[in-house]
Amino acid sequence: MNALSGLMVWPDFSVLIGQLALFAGIVSFLLTLNAARPLFMGGSTLGIFSFFSGWLVAELAAHHLIAQGLVFAFFIALGALGSWQGVLGIVLGGLSSGLLLRLHRRAYLTDESVKDALEEALGEEFDAELALASESERLPIRQLLFPFSYHDRRVERLRDEIVHEFEDGLTLRADVYRRADAPENAPMLVYFHGGAWVLGFKRYQGLPFMSRLAAHGWVCVSVDYRRSPRYRFPAHLEDAKRGVAWAREHAERLGADPSFIVVSGNSAGAHLASLVALTPDRPELQPGFEDADTSVAACVSFYGVYDFLNRGGHFKRFGLRFLVERLVIGMKAEENHEARSLYSLASPIDHVHPDAPPFFIVHGEFDSLVPVGEARDFARALREISRSPVIYAEIPGAQHAFEVFRSVRAHLTLRAIVGFLNHLAKRP
Repeated sequence: MNALSGLMVWPDFSVLIGQLALFAGIVSFLLTLNAARPLFMGGSTLGIFSFFSGWLVAELAAHHLIAQGLVFAFFIALGALGSWQGVLGIVLGGLSSGLLLRLHRRAYLTDESVKDALEEALGEEFDAELALASESERLPIRQLLFPFSYHDRRVERLRDEIVHEFEDGLTLRADVYRRADAPENAPMLVYFHGGAWVLGFKRYQGLPFMSRLAAHGWVCVSVDYRRSPRYRFPAHLEDAKRGVAWAREHAERLGADPSFIVVSGNSAGAHLASLVALTPDRPELQPGFEDADTSVAACVSFYGVYDFLNRGGHFKRFGLRFLVERLVIGMKAEENHEARSLYSLASPIDHVHPDAPPFFIVHGEFDSLVPVGEARDFARALREISRSPVIYAEIPGAQHAFEVFRSVRAHLTLRAIVGFLNHLAKRP
């Protein structure tokens, strides 16, 4: 043992600490660089890596900045500056900290972006009342410190209301969010969660949005739907419409106005919400409830997919195409006419019409899962044909799923959306 120990050369402690600091510096710098500008985009497989490695860094830049400062201060205290590796690691950490500070400050540009989008779409309708309503809610310090805390004492939740029971044993359920003291005939929001049509949970997504809207006196319903690969499209859309029909049928019991329902969703849920808004009362898409009214007053769509045929060329070879062909639809669009018709049916951009309801489309500038070009094309198509307002807000520096917790961007974006929806519903 002594002979073996004599042959082993242990590095100097300061060198070891320097190497650890260098490793930490490289990792932090690359993560922050990817958050500032994703390394892989276009909805590719590598885009998933860019998303998961950059999402929390971008939205919680201030938290990362503080944590990173503590880590590198610890390295310095242990003597990291005693080796060139440590010095380089600290320099990289400093560069990363500078980028994090810039990311945090950039998040506040969201306010100007959403206001410009509202003013562009609404024109003279963007009055002082709406502007003041959006300004009335400042970002609480507690929310900034604890972004994953969604509970609002004013809001109660009714969990797992039964929407529909299928013969195969599957049960669709809904969670309802409302104020205990909400007035009668409150406006209603029906929300569909994301998850690439194959996963996702109604009780974990859209919570900042629904909690905030419910606090303003709305009744919010988060609806489940069948998912792939067990079920193929259009089962997802049928269930989304079933959710709207259920919400309207039970509106009075929930204290809501059945004549004013807005749909919303994120990612795959945004795709479904857009389809619901653009295809009201289509009997072939409402099997078993053909006579139900599934029309809606407006749609709020967060970073959705709008063209399954990828005619804009925004998605790269892998990613969406693989997902849709193998799991969601189960066939290639070019296989036959029936397949292409199904892809077209699943594309909201193919259902744009003059009587479409108002749309508020939100997409992140640096979305590495769903390219921002999807939203730009969809908004352009709606504006060319629809007689209703079309608001398109492209959020500077935002990734996919930027609003699923209470970040600065989420706060500023949701503040504008709530102001717009209250404006539509004529509520204070």
